[in-house]
Amino acid sequence: MFKLTSLNLNGIRSATSKGVESWIAATAPDCICVQEVKAQAGDIAGRFEVLAELRGHFHFAEKKGYSGVGIYSRREPSDVVVGFGSHEFDAEGRYVEARFDTPTRKLSVISAYFPSGSSGELRQGAKFRFLAEMHSHLMRMKGEREFILCGDINIAHQNIDLKNWRSNQKNSGFTPEERAWMTTLLHTSEHTGGLVDVYRHLCPDTTDACYTWWSNRGQAYANNVGWRLDYHLATPAMAALARAESIYKDVKFSDHAPITIGYDFQL
Repeated sequence: MFKLTSLNLNGIRSATSKGVESWIAATAPDCICVQEVKAQAGDIAGRFEVLAELRGHFHFAEKKGYSGVGIYSRREPSDVVVGFGSHEFDAEGRYVEARFDTPTRKLSVISAYFPSGSSGELRQGAKFRFLAEMHSHLMRMKGEREFILCGDINIAHQNIDLKNWRSNQKNSGFTPEERAWMTTLLHTSEHTGGLVDVYRHLCPDTTDACYTWWSNRGQAYANNVGWRLDYHLATPAMAALARAESIYKDVKFSDHAPITIGYDFQL
């Protein structure tokens, strides 16, 4: 079983101070994709290159203390791709891809951090541009290799993916345009789709149990007023190998919960 975890750290220094490395050691994923590292190469060196015997590969933002993604892996990748070729967004540290290719298989694990548009119209516009570029990139990849993209997508796709869907229909993360982007990506018969939301493949009807993010405002976490923002998005062949999922709501390393899915293959 290949055990793959995704977690938005909201700062690697903060998360490690709260015990995330011990948790990784205890749950023993084969890979963990992390987002919002909020660190530069110099901050990682000598401290965070390895967590719980998993070696990390990163894409850092040019802006200090911002964004940044990584993949910690038990097995060394055959290649690492940093960025997805975006002139606008690669400076923001939002994409790292670990390839585990063999003579008979092309397979990638991707850690991605999609922009939030919640700060206003400028960033929401940037989010829409990012989604357009990412869609084209994933469609190209789909024709070349199998992959699992893990990350904080910053979109709740359906009404069942957030507690207060009625009052959030005009808010970033649940706008009709963002939801339509996800619907297109997951469409089973169109050439512009074909990817699989692996959690929903395993758990098509969960509501309260599916949330992975809670606002720090009020009593959102205590009252489980959450959103499902963290995903495994996979090619159909990889999604078909998914066997079990876990969302670890009871551990608090950040404002997100880790999500782990077990796949019936070995790297």
